[in-house]
Amino acid sequence: MNAELLISDRVKGINGSGIRRVFDMKAKMKDPIDLSIGQPDFPVPAAVKQAAIHAIEHDLNGYTPTYGIPPLLERTARHVREDLGWNPVTTGTDGTRVLITSGTSGALILACMAVLNPGDEIIIPDPWFVLYPYLANLAQAKAVKCDTYPDFKLTAERVAKLITPRTKIVLSCSPGNPSGVVMSTKDNQDLLELCRSKGILLLSDEIYDEFTYSESRTEKRPGTGSSVCPSPARLPGAENTVLVVRGFGKTYGVTGWRLGYVAGPAAIVEQMAKLQQYLYVCPPGPLQHGAIACFDADMTGPLAEYERRRNMVNERLGKFTDVAMPGGAFYAFFAVPPKLGMTGEQFFMLAKDHNVLCVPGHTFSTRDTHLRLSYATKLATLEKGLDVLTKLMA
Repeated sequence: MNAELLISDRVKGINGSGIRRVFDMKAKMKDPIDLSIGQPDFPVPAAVKQAAIHAIEHDLNGYTPTYGIPPLLERTARHVREDLGWNPVTTGTDGTRVLITSGTSGALILACMAVLNPGDEIIIPDPWFVLYPYLANLAQAKAVKCDTYPDFKLTAERVAKLITPRTKIVLSCSPGNPSGVVMSTKDNQDLLELCRSKGILLLSDEIYDEFTYSESRTEKRPGTGSSVCPSPARLPGAENTVLVVRGFGKTYGVTGWRLGYVAGPAAIVEQMAKLQQYLYVCPPGPLQHGAIACFDADMTGPLAEYERRRNMVNERLGKFTDVAMPGGAFYAFFAVPPKLGMTGEQFFMLAKDHNVLCVPGHTFSTRDTHLRLSYATKLATLEKGLDVLTKLMA
């Protein structure tokens, strides 16, 4: 048997992640200065760890309901009520519902498979998170890339030009990966109105929603005095048009737990749950118990530290090149200075030759002009890496 002949076109159309390529390079280097991976370097809050340990030790290690364990569903629904002003229901296809998912990537896959038919279109930002183009592949649909340079905002004006009768989803990510850029309230309002007027689902990837910096937290959470990052889901009537995808991994450092959740139109969420029964069965059982404690964890310390790092990265790189101000997440997407006459890939290899690892921008884009730097690393490592990068730019 020739196994190669059995491989599906679906898989052949998927390239290996450019980020994994950097991982492979790192394994062959001696003590590299690694500024590539979006892995929080702060410890998981003790209460979160203890809740998961308690669940494991008390034999809560089996399958869970497809939607998630009731205590986590209830706590998530409460957060959605407090944060978005929505009132999730627990049954039926009317109103909005909540579903616990196997990470935000799992949520995005479920959403696209539940909504997209072969030949349908999903509009994604360019640059994008590495999964986005392949969401369409998996559903036999088409990813339509929307150029968002130089400010990296998926504005209604840019999206409107790309809408066709086959457009079913517009996928927005704020704060963005790889840019860290945050959409303004006006940006979100315009995009929501556009999607609403066209009967298109606005799929809002908000994995970094709590990991945003002081200047980006400009809205008030409904019923509270706390400031939050602008989101289309907080706008009036959004629950009929927006499907929100959020996760626990980035904000609380539990990326390996693979836990996220969605909130949105019940008719769509119910179909996602149907798919989850077969694709994932259920999210990791004992870790769902740990995730309950995430909602009460105080992350102000790590967030303040990352904001300091963000300011340092922006200040140092900004002397030599263009950097869109990251309003959240922990990335900077910086341009290769034109005077160097290099592509992003060439500058990436030059930095690698000096023992510094970033991720070349073509991993996330049709363009090869930028690199993504992650400052989710020890301060000493970050400073050493910036020393090298700025010298190469100078």
